[in-house]
Amino acid sequence: MKKRILVIMLSAVLVFALLLTGCAGNSSASSASSASSSAASSSSKPAAISVVDMTGRTVTLDKPAEKVVAISASACEIVYALGAGDTVVGRGEFCDWPFEVFEKPAVASGSGTNIEQIIALKPDLVILDMMAQRPEHAEQLEKAGISVYVAGAFDIEGTYESILQMGTLLGKDAEARRMVDGMKATFDALAAKKVSGTVYFEVSPLEFGLWTAGNNTFMNEVAELIGLKNIFADLDGWAEISEEQVLMRNPDYILTVGMYFGEGVKPDEEIMQRASWQSVTAVKNGSILNLANNELSRPGPRLAEGAQALYDFVLAH
Repeated sequence: MKKRILVIMLSAVLVFALLLTGCAGNSSASSASSASSSAASSSSKPAAISVVDMTGRTVTLDKPAEKVVAISASACEIVYALGAGDTVVGRGEFCDWPFEVFEKPAVASGSGTNIEQIIALKPDLVILDMMAQRPEHAEQLEKAGISVYVAGAFDIEGTYESILQMGTLLGKDAEARRMVDGMKATFDALAAKKVSGTVYFEVSPLEFGLWTAGNNTFMNEVAELIGLKNIFADLDGWAEISEEQVLMRNPDYILTVGMYFGEGVKPDEEIMQRASWQSVTAVKNGSILNLANNELSRPGPRLAEGAQALYDFVLAH
């Protein structure tokens, strides 16, 4: 950690001798005390802040970030949830929560992240995501004199770490700790009163090719935490699957994260209408939950809300 040394200049204090030696001694002591008090009360610049990001890079700032470009949707959510939305000067094009984020300029993100657009916003911190950006993106930004933090949580513990680290970089340590403690309290409460059954997570609808969440994902972690068994826990990460696999494994519950734009059939209704799925237990019982606002599909503070929503849904069905 870089530390700045502040040189404090103390003015010399001239003490005039008094007639009595004792008084002179008291005056000298008073002067020393005054000088010491002056030194103690002098303001000093805060030490630099530093974190090791999710890729092992050390990120150091002289002071909390004041102008931030948050490229990933989860980073945007965390920054705003920490109460630092006013620092955001730019966002990735897929950032959509909270709705206030749409007031911020959007920059091209993902593999096509536009470095020139980001630099033009003159941020002092850019938050990238290891799964969406390439290593050279961070290198290019740093060459332009911009600090870069790379996030990339794959599980709940990693989500906590991201929140705490961003809290440090934004000068919101207390807020970050409260947020993590609140999430842990929710998860602990749910884990203490587990439900049961099997669940299928549909992260991509049939028309675009079925994809699901397997082991080593926060969706699977949430399922296990509340007592459900993910029917695709034998797969690793985010995986492409077939209709036949879903029908064969016959889940009790289905959770879809499909978005609804106000027209046409809603994602849960579309699943209910699939002709070949009518024998699936979840379809027969109408046990299909649509979490359309990414509560369970992003490593952010709303994971706890998503877990609670899934738990409540299963309890009600």
